[in-house]
Amino acid sequence: MTSDTDTGTDRGTLEYDVVVLGAGPVGENVADRARAAGLSVAIVESELIGGECSYWACMPSKALLRPVTARADARRVPGLEQSVQGPLDVPAVLAHRDSYTSNWQDDGQADWLKSIDVAIHRGHGRLTGPRRITVTAPDGVRTALTARHAVAVCTGSRAVVPDLPGVADAAPWTSREATSAKEAPGRLVVVGGGVVGVEMATAWQALGSRVTVLVRGEGLLPKMEPFAGAHVAAALEEAGATVRTGASVAAVDRDDTGLTVTLEGGEQLRADEILFAVGRAPRTDDIGLDTVGLTPGSWLSVDDSCRVTDVEGDWLYAVGDVNHRALLTHQGKYQARLAGDVIGARALGRPVDDTPWGAHAATADHAAVPQVVFADPEAGSVGLTLAEAQRTGRRVRAVDYDMASVAGAGLYADGYRGRARMVVDLDTETLLGVTFVGPAVSELVHSATVAVVGEVPLSRLWHAVPSYPTISEVWLRLLETYRG
Repeated sequence: MTSDTDTGTDRGTLEYDVVVLGAGPVGENVADRARAAGLSVAIVESELIGGECSYWACMPSKALLRPVTARADARRVPGLEQSVQGPLDVPAVLAHRDSYTSNWQDDGQADWLKSIDVAIHRGHGRLTGPRRITVTAPDGVRTALTARHAVAVCTGSRAVVPDLPGVADAAPWTSREATSAKEAPGRLVVVGGGVVGVEMATAWQALGSRVTVLVRGEGLLPKMEPFAGAHVAAALEEAGATVRTGASVAAVDRDDTGLTVTLEGGEQLRADEILFAVGRAPRTDDIGLDTVGLTPGSWLSVDDSCRVTDVEGDWLYAVGDVNHRALLTHQGKYQARLAGDVIGARALGRPVDDTPWGAHAATADHAAVPQVVFADPEAGSVGLTLAEAQRTGRRVRAVDYDMASVAGAGLYADGYRGRARMVVDLDTETLLGVTFVGPAVSELVHSATVAVVGEVPLSRLWHAVPSYPTISEVWLRLLETYRG
């Protein structure tokens, strides 16, 4: 079998059991599980192995945010607060960020793939028909790959930049520039109140930028319970940022002194940089979808085993962001583990269990998606919000608790502010969703996830005794409030 290091003008056709298009964390996990099943695997990547999460999303953003939240927590601890009143060491924070991206070098991740005997093909991969991909390397050399059993599309998503007057010439930031910038802009306008907008507003405000957040809707974090976004907005404003709701950008103009951002209605703002964090689009526009009867640039519809439903046979899978089920790295990796396993099972003629919560079904995508927003305060949730649960027609009840009343929260930080909510299915007395907002709530989310995924009856959850005095005691308080 020809390796990715072979040279020549025509590499001919190479055959593998599985070809994975995209070597981000999703593609890496598909490859890993397919190899664990004993299948031969090739992976194709046009950028850095490790993908968006490793270099322009999860890792660099959290490296930027950790000093911010650590300082905020320290400022709320008696005896310590006076020691941390100064500004952050911005060069040190950015150097820390760079170390977590391996300085945008992927040698380590490439070495790992090679260690599990996955062949790497660097270049742009396009489908040329069922089970066939052509890879065009940076030097123009083309290699044809054939998959005996499956092709997995794991090409992820890209940030959307709106087509507004002046935007194309204004060199706006997307999430990539926001997580990799080499210095803090003096004035930063953030357009969008979702996770990327909130986290980057939090980070750059703390690193010295004057931040204005523009939100078209009514509040931040619209996919969470409304109180989560309200807590985060209040904290951003206390930190010095400006949060404006009901605000839409009409045009952007860059000159030698910076940016002029014109809002609908005519008001103008001045800025040095503008970040658009207004959504994602699938990276499927130039991967040959038309050769297998699909529409280039579209999201790919899949069943719970991540098999593409609009293509006949068991050969094409779409895993991670491209299937638009849950645009989160950990959820994409969950899908990838299942997809790699089910590809192996189908290839080897083994039983497939794609029933709900089965070994080959990504059921959590529907019922139990966890997420943490690493702002100050943190916000975390899993499952359904109250509004989402009500739309299902179930009989539900929301149970709320002020987290400041939990002894462990008070010990964690003076003036602790936060809120917890659990959404209860009244017919089964199980949890449909849980949301927390407050300092250090990220570590509560997995316990909530276990409760939702396990459909743990509240009568049994009553016996899961939280240690005292921890913030986790909020679980007891929620259950007490429910029982009355």
